[in-house]
Amino acid sequence: MRTRVALYLQDSHDLRDGLDYVRYAEQRGFEAVWQAESRLVRDAIVPMAAYAAVTDRLKVGSGVINNWTRNIGLLASTFLTLDDLAPGRIVCGIGAWWDPLAKNVGIDRRKPLTAMKETIVVLRRLLNMERVTYHGDFVHVDGIELDVVHGRREPRRVPIMVGATGDQMMELTGEIADGAVLNYCVPPEYNDRALELLARGAKKTGRDFDDIDRPQLIVCSVAEEHDAAIETTKMLLCQYLAQQPHIAKASGVSSDVVGKIQSILGWPATREQIEKAKHHVPEELVHRITASGTPDEARQKVEEYRRRGCTCPILYPVGGNVKLLVDTFSP
Repeated sequence: MRTRVALYLQDSHDLRDGLDYVRYAEQRGFEAVWQAESRLVRDAIVPMAAYAAVTDRLKVGSGVINNWTRNIGLLASTFLTLDDLAPGRIVCGIGAWWDPLAKNVGIDRRKPLTAMKETIVVLRRLLNMERVTYHGDFVHVDGIELDVVHGRREPRRVPIMVGATGDQMMELTGEIADGAVLNYCVPPEYNDRALELLARGAKKTGRDFDDIDRPQLIVCSVAEEHDAAIETTKMLLCQYLAQQPHIAKASGVSSDVVGKIQSILGWPATREQIEKAKHHVPEELVHRITASGTPDEARQKVEEYRRRGCTCPILYPVGGNVKLLVDTFSP
C-alpha cells in the first residue's frame, strides 16, 4: 500500500503560489491538500475550489471550517458545488471553533457536542440527496433538499471529518464521523488517548475502529540548516500558544511560557511582536510537538506520529521551501 501523506496550507504564502504547491504535491504523489480556516484571515472554500480546479487526482479538504457560521443549507450546497468541481475528491473537515475568537464575533458556543452532531447528521442527509425535516437545538429545517435541476442528482460521497481536540468531542467523532483530523502542536503520545476515545465512541454505535480515518495535522519546518527550521517554528508556536488556549492545553505547555508570550503579543499579532516573543518558546518544546529540522530529522519525527496511530500526516510547512518539504516526504 502506498504511503499516505498530505499537504496543509494556511495563510503564510501567496494564494497563487499555493496553486503551484498543490500541483507539485500531486506530481510527487501526495494524497491530499487541506486548507486551513481558523483565525480571521483566509477563508477555506475559495482556495479549495482553486486547488480542485488545477489538479486531477489530489483530494481537497477543509482543515477545518467551523460548524457555527454557515447555515446548514449553505454548508451542504457549498460541498455539493465543490464535489461538482472535483467529483469524489472533496473532504469536509469541520470543527467546533474556539474562544475567545468565536465569542468575539458574537458566537455563543453552548452545547458544542449537540451542535456538532446536528450539523453532521443533517449535512450527511442533504448530501445524500434526501428531503430533510429536522428540528434540533441548533438546526431547524423544514422539507429541504439540494435543489439540483441541471447536474448530477446522485448522492455525493463527501467524507465528514471532525477536527476534535477535547475528550468528549473525540468520542463523539468515533460515534458519527468518517474520521478525526487529529490536532497539531501536540506530542505523538497525545494520540494514545485520542485513539482510545475514538474506539470508545465507535463501540457505542457498533462501528469498526479501523474504519475511522485518522489524518493528523503536523507542524513541519524543513530546512537544510537545523537552526533555521527551529527558528521558523518558534515564530509559529508563540502565536498559536498565545491565541488558541485549547491547543496550549493539549500541548502540555506551562502556563508560565504561555503567560510570557501573551504579555508580548497583541491580537492580531504583529511580526515585530512575534519576533520578540519567539525567544520564550523552548527548543525542547519545538522538538516535542513539531517535526522541525533537517529533512532526516523531520522524517523521523513524522514517523513517531504514524506509529502512534496517524493514518496520514497532513504536513504544515510553516515557512521556507515548501517544495523541499514535498520532496522530503514524497512517497
